[in-house]
Amino acid sequence: MADSDAGKSNTARETLDILMQISSILNTGLDADTLAICVRLCECGINPEALASVIQELRRAASSLQHPEQSSH
Repeated sequence: MADSDAGKSNTARETLDILMQISSILNTGLDADTLAICVRLCECGINPEALASVIQELRRAASSLQHPEQSSH
């Protein structure tokens, strides 16, 4: 049983490492923790496209709060 759990853990870690590499190549700007949360949300049934839209909107909102002079254009 412990070997099975260790194997699953290693597989999950390898999968997350591969996803992190893909994320880096695509320049998503997601760190490993955020990417892991996104994967868990998708596994729970969240629509990936909707999740991507929410992340983009949050980034726009954060940017406008950090640089209010740019949002008035």
